[in-house]
Amino acid sequence: MDLRFGDGKPTDEERAAVDALLGPPESSWEGADRSDADLRWARGGREARDRRDQLLPALHALNDRVGWISEGALDYVCRRLTVPPAEAYGVATFYAMFSVRPRPATVLHVCTDLACTAAGASELCATVEARLAPESGVKVERSPCLGLCERAPATLTIRAGQPARPAFEDEAVQAEGGSGGAAPGDGKGKGRRGRNTLHATAVCAPATPDRAIAAATAPETAPTEPAPETAVPQTGDPDLTLLHRVGTTDPASLDDYRAHGGYTALRRAFALGPAGVIREVTDAGLVGRGGAAFPTGRKWQATAAQPDHPHYLVCNADESEPGTFKDRVLMEGDPYALVEAMTIAAYATGAHRGYLYLRGEYPRALARLTHAIEQARTRGLLGDDVLGQGYAFDIEIRRGAGAYICGEETALFNSIEGHRGEPRSKPPFPVEKGLFGKPTVENNVETLVNVLPILTMGAEAYAAIGTPASTGPKLFCVSGSVARPGVYELPFGATLGELLALAGVRDNLRAVLLGGAAGGFVRADELDIPLTFEGTREAGTTLGSGVVMAFDDTVPLPRLLLRIAEFFRDESCGQCVPCRVGTVRQEEALHRIADRTGAAAADDIALLREVGRAMRDASICGLGQTAWNAVESAIDRLGAYE
Repeated sequence: MDLRFGDGKPTDEERAAVDALLGPPESSWEGADRSDADLRWARGGREARDRRDQLLPALHALNDRVGWISEGALDYVCRRLTVPPAEAYGVATFYAMFSVRPRPATVLHVCTDLACTAAGASELCATVEARLAPESGVKVERSPCLGLCERAPATLTIRAGQPARPAFEDEAVQAEGGSGGAAPGDGKGKGRRGRNTLHATAVCAPATPDRAIAAATAPETAPTEPAPETAVPQTGDPDLTLLHRVGTTDPASLDDYRAHGGYTALRRAFALGPAGVIREVTDAGLVGRGGAAFPTGRKWQATAAQPDHPHYLVCNADESEPGTFKDRVLMEGDPYALVEAMTIAAYATGAHRGYLYLRGEYPRALARLTHAIEQARTRGLLGDDVLGQGYAFDIEIRRGAGAYICGEETALFNSIEGHRGEPRSKPPFPVEKGLFGKPTVENNVETLVNVLPILTMGAEAYAAIGTPASTGPKLFCVSGSVARPGVYELPFGATLGELLALAGVRDNLRAVLLGGAAGGFVRADELDIPLTFEGTREAGTTLGSGVVMAFDDTVPLPRLLLRIAEFFRDESCGQCVPCRVGTVRQEEALHRIADRTGAAAADDIALLREVGRAMRDASICGLGQTAWNAVESAIDRLGAYE
């Protein structure tokens, strides 16, 4: 592709897709027909450049409408937003869900990550590829984790150019014209409204070749995706704190949410005031549930104290860690809880604008949250005067497009701003200079939803759950060789064995992976490990975001390790040498020793250790720093190549 303004012209369909998002062009400088006025001065300039954050939504609009991004379409987006073509090309090629080469309008994504690999995804993908003829109009793509690990193997079909329709039997959102954008005003308060297209999708999990092909070629016969509560084996348990509404409350009904205690926490937040809310969160001992375990109250206080304004709130709903799906279940089964929790967090930190960065592979969560935000705005729970308290706050959904690295907070900020999702060097930290260079608080979905019980039951009662160092309930994503995979809620301090007993671990358990691809393996005789941040650390492993993947002796461990290495090689953003080169060298070494053990593998294992240490010590962000963890634990704890 020629990386300058070229002669490529957008088709009428491509132009319409972009104009539906950005509005019609105002001058020939933006792609309209030339007029005499355009010959005398250029319009746009700073105002057009200030819309750079609309680049990712514009690429989504093209991908949703056409299925790929042509040179002419990208050129038109660049003119509309005054973005250099080389930079826009860099963004478009950064995300796995976009293509700058022609492809069919229907793309069948087959998950080949850890849980799906263990469930036969490679054979599924090979069979589907063999049976789908080129003239079928379907492109099969091997995909990283789709967040459907409890129903592995899984596929996701995305159909471009078709009118949106209710994708799920129980969906109560409108099929067309859904807006996930904020109320009038962009992310920086400058008067525009973003939109999110509810494009046609079909989720198939667990998938067989027949079901996957039917979902891709005959959408009217595609199986209905199960309700989110099917992923919660504890549904109906009165002792649940975070999951008690999933399966018992209509996720599309604001009235039902309020009848089950919704918006009680927000009313108490207004009674306490911002400082009082932060004090409650701090006293409760809440720490981040994404894996870093940073104290949430300290983060909120540091943001609220910044004199620079505006402040922003970002909800990180881009859970892409293989084996993680808890945030998906919360968003699909209890979307209003997240809207309320974001409002409380914004109120406490002085933010009036919130961004919800959502995984592009979560179509039902997009539909549910879009509807919830619209209903909350209509009922005065978002907007210029929330609950009549004189506080203004609104939420805009931004869709990711398939980039694991965007789970890192500063990479996520770059993605929202319309740049490649590459991490930034710290300091400055996000609480000082985050999104758009302003103080920003970023939390994931589970962390934010924990704020609701803190305010309704009080900090002291919340802190009494769990252990003194790890307070409150925790969600665990259990998958693999278990009878009842799904999301489980347990207080911190429960052991790994107790959790696996609930899930029905199978006989001949060989290993358990804690923390996902960035975590570590433990042996089958180490099930007494307490599931707390401090307990797993003392055991030489990590709790991470709550991933628990069990593998019996039928799962080939070297193949799993190789898939982990492939995952990190693919997902490395390439910004720093230790990660960019190290992930490739790690995969190469694992390929060489895949079928070797003992002395024959010794040299490559030594090389793996050297490369792993370099990545851990010198990588910019957590991706490179943790890319060696699972392989190291498999070698040292499991004797993978002995």
